[in-house]
Parts: sequence; C-alpha cells; structure tokens
Amino acid sequence: MTKDYYKILGVTKNASQEDIKKAYYKLAHQYHPDKGGSESKFKEINEAYQILSDKEKRSQYDRFGRVFEGGAGTEGGFRWNWGGPMPEDFSEGEGFGFDFSDFGDLFEDFFGGEARGQDPKRGRDIEVELELPLEAVLEKREETITLQKYQTCLRCQGIGGEPGTSTKECFSCRGQGQVQRIQRTVFGTFTRLSLCPECQGEGFKPEKICIVCKGEGRIRGKEVFKISIPAGVDTNQILKFEGKGDAGRKKGKPGDLYVRIKVKLHRVFERRGDDLFMSLPLSFSQAVLGDEVEVPSIEGTSVLLTIPAGSESGMVLRVAEKGIPRFGRLGRGNMYVELQIQIPKKLTKEQKELLERLKKEGI
Repeated sequence: MTKDYYKILGVTKNASQEDIKKAYYKLAHQYHPDKGGSESKFKEINEAYQILSDKEKRSQYDRFGRVFEGGAGTEGGFRWNWGGPMPEDFSEGEGFGFDFSDFGDLFEDFFGGEARGQDPKRGRDIEVELELPLEAVLEKREETITLQKYQTCLRCQGIGGEPGTSTKECFSCRGQGQVQRIQRTVFGTFTRLSLCPECQGEGFKPEKICIVCKGEGRIRGKEVFKISIPAGVDTNQILKFEGKGDAGRKKGKPGDLYVRIKVKLHRVFERRGDDLFMSLPLSFSQAVLGDEVEVPSIEGTSVLLTIPAGSESGMVLRVAEKGIPRFGRLGRGNMYVELQIQIPKKLTKEQKELLERLKKEGI
C-alpha cells in the first residue's frame, strides 16, 4: 500500500518547502525515540521528509505515487557531513525562518545532554516549611526538625557491600564507569559516553551486596536534629543547611536541606519588613488634652507613649528600635502606633451636659 507522505507530515499537497520543514522538525522532536517517542513513527516521518524535501523525488511521488530513484526507506536519515559545508536546508542564503529554540532538547540529546554536570550518587535536596510565631524571630534560636529521609546505612557504612567483602571490576564497563552508546539520529550516527547502568559509574561492584541496604549504601529512616534560625527571618525566606538532605548513594555527597520560613500573623502587630505597626484607641479628651499611655511591645513588656495635645485620628507616632531585628545586620526596626480616636455612641446625662457646655464655648 502506498504511503501518504503528506498525511504523515500533516501538510497539504500544495504545502511549501518551508511548511514541510516546519512540520518535519516539529514531529521529529515529538516522536524522537530518546524523548519517549515511537521509533517506527520517527522513521516514517524521516522517510516522508526525505521524499517531500527533494524537488525531483517529490515530483515523482506526486505523479506516480512512488519514487523510482534512490528509494525512500533509508534508515539513517539524511547524512550530514560535519567536515564540509552546512546542508542547503540549513543555510542562511535560503531565507528559511524556522525557530530552532524548540529543537534545543533534541540537540542536547544528540550531544550528550544526559545528566551532564550532575553527580548520579548525590542525595536529593529536601525542602520543608517551618512556621514560627512573630515573637520567635526576635532572637537567634534552635528548632528541632524531624525528617523521613535517606540515611547512610550503618551496616556497610555507605559502601553498599557486606562488611569484609572485597570489590571486583564491573564486567559491563571494565572498570571505566562509563559505557559507549551508539545513537542513530536524523543528523547521522553518534557515539557518546554514558553512565554505566550496572555499577552506576563506580567502575567496580562488591562481590556481596549489603543485606540491609541492598547495595544502595543508604536506607530510609527518621532523623531528628536541630537547626539554627537567625534573628529577623521573615515569611518565604529560605535557609539552606548543607548536607542535611538525603544521604548519597554509596558514599555519594548528601543533598541539602532548604527550610522555608512562615511567620504567623500576630493579633496586635502587623509586620512590614523590619517595622511593626499597631493601632491605639484614644478617647476624645485624650486626643484633645494629650496624655501618657502604656502600649504593648512585641517582647511582652509595656512602653510609655506620650500623646501630644490636639492629636487627630490617623496620626502615627514612632517608637524607635522596638521593631524586628534586621536580618544579618545590626539594629532593629521601629514600632509605629496609629492613633484612632473613639467617638462614644452612648452618653450619660452628665456627659451630655458637659458636651453642651463645650459646644457653647465653640469646642
């Protein structure tokens, strides 16, 4: 049965060469075997592109439903001569405006993007959230953390083999820790090195694996430890504790612990950076005549605050150095007190008479 190459690429019969190229690159990226795609589908897409991208072959296919020269099913795809000039399809002179940004993952696969720059034995990083009351950030403190995580196996001390067991060279990689991988792609055939799956890059294996960790060098368990929280931390601030994440495989480097801080809301104070804000209700007479009142502080003690005579509702008074300690710096923020003059809703007979007299006096 004759294949419909136009349907395979998802283009119409009058599609331009540019449309064909765009369709091909999109499908090649989608169905590449290394990206989890179908190898047979990938070959079919490659076959269709070889025919429709060649003017002579496309003409034969359009007229006869087949190509008489050169065939259409070459598995290796088109060949790229790396020592010579760029193929015509990729030259700038043709004015082809395809965006290669979506094709980047495919290039990464071709040129050894697998786990590049990563330590396969390194433990996983862990992130947790720690909720603190506002009062707790006033001073440096220690908090107890309990984690379910990978820990170094005590039986084998993280080696992965039974105590006293000798090691032997890995049969798969011959002690190199890497194996060659030959990959056939639309750009040609490539050979690259990848991590040996048998020994996980170590080059050797214990003759007898640890009966507790099954050769991993680590086991799952609960760990309780203390961490130091600096003064002045704030919500969504992240503290890093090196080496407190999952233990690495077979003596690998442990991951890190990231603690995200969440500071609880306070019933009296509102935090804004290093400063604290609060509201203070005042009577009409206090606002007019002035007064000295005690206001709470975040430490739990009282502060004497002078209310100036003639204060208006909404006026803000500052109390220096009664805010939050500045994170990583000396000093503290300030406390700001907003005055709110209370208008009484119910008055006694005597109060009404006094106000009437004040009214007559123009107050």
